[in-house]
Amino acid sequence: MTATILFVDDEPDLEPLVLQKFRNQIRDGSVSFMFARDGLEALQSIARHPHVDLVVSDINMPRMDGLSLLAKLQEAEDKKSTIIVSAYGDMSNIRTAMNRGAFDFLTKPIDFGDLEMTIDKTIRHVEMIREARRRQAEAERAHASLSRYFSPQIASRLACEGEAEGMAVHWRDVAIIFTDVTSFTSLVETAAPEVFGPVINEYVGGMTEVVFMHEGTVAKVIGDGIQILFNAPSDQPDYAARAIACAHDLDAWAQAFRERWKSKGVNFGITRIGVHAGPAMVGNFGGNRFFDYTAYGDIINTASRLEVANKFLGTRICVSAAVAEAAENFKGRPVGDLMLRGRSEPLRAYEPLRAEVFAAPATTQYSEAFAKLEAGDAAAMPAFAALVGSHADDPLAGFHLRRLLNGAKGVRMQLE
Repeated sequence: MTATILFVDDEPDLEPLVLQKFRNQIRDGSVSFMFARDGLEALQSIARHPHVDLVVSDINMPRMDGLSLLAKLQEAEDKKSTIIVSAYGDMSNIRTAMNRGAFDFLTKPIDFGDLEMTIDKTIRHVEMIREARRRQAEAERAHASLSRYFSPQIASRLACEGEAEGMAVHWRDVAIIFTDVTSFTSLVETAAPEVFGPVINEYVGGMTEVVFMHEGTVAKVIGDGIQILFNAPSDQPDYAARAIACAHDLDAWAQAFRERWKSKGVNFGITRIGVHAGPAMVGNFGGNRFFDYTAYGDIINTASRLEVANKFLGTRICVSAAVAEAAENFKGRPVGDLMLRGRSEPLRAYEPLRAEVFAAPATTQYSEAFAKLEAGDAAAMPAFAALVGSHADDPLAGFHLRRLLNGAKGVRMQLE
């Protein structure tokens, strides 16, 4: 690096003297010099050559003195490190200069050995400041990128130096949530742009805030669909419970959002949510030019299939046994053993319930009817019929009753 130094002094013989004393450094390219006769000329020179690293300025000069120049330099956004030169014993000016932000001072007549050491020290200071600014800028850029995916707390932690290891691709146990909105294509085709834009922006923004509240990671947003990870990139021992709690809050927020826009004449679809857990390949798959923190693996497809299963079950949230069993004190009711597309083995699924719903008598009634269904007991049909009779708004009970009426048996089911 070549350090550019601007000397500001009205003594005519200073320029050749400086160039002579620093000829070796100039020859090897470590420094280059510019010269100005007063403060005004110095400011004009800096305006033309903003790469100036260091200013060495006399105090007593025509038009604009060194102290006034120093004040101007300190007002600028890119503050230049400045060495003030003053006559020996002029302590009042020296004190003023240091109070105004001078990095150091020298006395006249100049000792060029002292000048060289002071310049070296100041340049090291300039380089240190620039490195700190560069790192801060990198951290800010990283934080801006990471904030698309992670909660503010996690983004800040990952943006710090030394946290890049968490972005490397690796296998990791995670919980994944998939969300999707029914009839979204219809909304896209029928809504005016001035309506659709605010609707989808508010929806994605609000759902993301709910995710971040639970310190989840937004892996993908594709239109109305959102893919969410837990236990990545940071360790979250309670990741299954977090995922279920997040699913409940996403459902509540989406329901309130839907009702709010319905009152404005916009028919926004129901949000369906699928949750699964297991090993996945996670990390930044975007290479050097594009940051794309996401996950790949069979569990991704399974979570997506569970989200779709809600369409047939009449539920809004469907979670796998892997999530239910990993979550401490899980509250929910069994859906059945689903034969999902792409899987050769059935997957036990559950509908998670809020504590107050789980404690309601209807949940006990459902559990008893489901137990009969699982056991192949013929009493399952009247049990579900009684439940639907008293709770006509229970879509899952209605789903099982329709299956039984159509001749189905047991809890294994193929959803088409």
